[in-house]
Amino acid sequence: LCFVVAAAYDPLDPNGNVTIKWDIVSWTLDGYVAVVTMNNFQMYRHIMSPGWTLGWTWAKKEVIWSMVGAQTTEQGDCSKFKGNIPHCCKKTPTVVDLLPGVPYNQQFTNCCKGGVLAAWGQDPQSAVSAFQISVGLAGTSNKTVKLPKNFTLLGPGPGYTCGPAKVVPSTTFLTPDRRRKTQALMTWNVTCTYSQFLARKNPNCCVSFSSFYNETITPCPTCACGCQNKNNCVKSDSKFLKMVGLNTPRKDNAPLLQCTHHMCPVRVHWHVKLNYKEYWRVKVSITNFNYRMNYTLWSLVVQHPNLNNVTQVFSFDYKPLVPYESISK
Repeated sequence: LCFVVAAAYDPLDPNGNVTIKWDIVSWTLDGYVAVVTMNNFQMYRHIMSPGWTLGWTWAKKEVIWSMVGAQTTEQGDCSKFKGNIPHCCKKTPTVVDLLPGVPYNQQFTNCCKGGVLAAWGQDPQSAVSAFQISVGLAGTSNKTVKLPKNFTLLGPGPGYTCGPAKVVPSTTFLTPDRRRKTQALMTWNVTCTYSQFLARKNPNCCVSFSSFYNETITPCPTCACGCQNKNNCVKSDSKFLKMVGLNTPRKDNAPLLQCTHHMCPVRVHWHVKLNYKEYWRVKVSITNFNYRMNYTLWSLVVQHPNLNNVTQVFSFDYKPLVPYESISK
């Protein structure tokens, strides 16, 4: 018997990933200038507020002289430098996107969205984030540059596992008039995949059920999403809800839940309205019990053998995901 263990794998989106591409566009006296592009190739999973956080470990003693379109969260110890002080001297920098509305001279193409990335299957144009980075003490040729190691991605909380950086064929760029192609001096890719098990030990949502032919409602099971937060939940009539900043998302993606018997951030209610021989109709209601998350870019993935025969949809957009021919969503 042969067992294959995947650290991060989504069976409903087996080819989905976040690809981080580094393109060196010019050499400097002690390093290079690179454009770092992040593409969210996941079909339905967004990176929501407060956005992505990207980290890595430098292979040598590199420093970041400057950045456009993003910034590191810490500068580190730059005391050995005289005159020009680097943007960051840490061996393990942590990079975040800039917020909307920053001055124009700090912006870069596809930057400054607070780290929010849409899913590729829903909005490909908004599934891209990029920034420019000037790296020093790094080598000034393809042979002397060493690739960064140990990449990490928070989106915004845990769940992503990043592979090693791999050199790939250099990216080509079209000039604005689309009459000339230029080429990156060197390109490497990093691929990060998502696993719900790494993100949380317990589910993020539960499902309740009802139907037109029965007055009984089948609720979410008790502690469906784990009851480890039972002591930290907030009652719906609590004065604590009036606190300023209560609804601000956190970088660790920790929820602040309303007290319920199921203790889930989200409840999905499936109500059968009609059930005829030729067709059936269902009303789906989604309720948010997480005070720290607005879920403005929400998407709901449902697996059902009959969803490949959907004939009409109200109040939301529907798109099938077919990673396997025998399963419809």
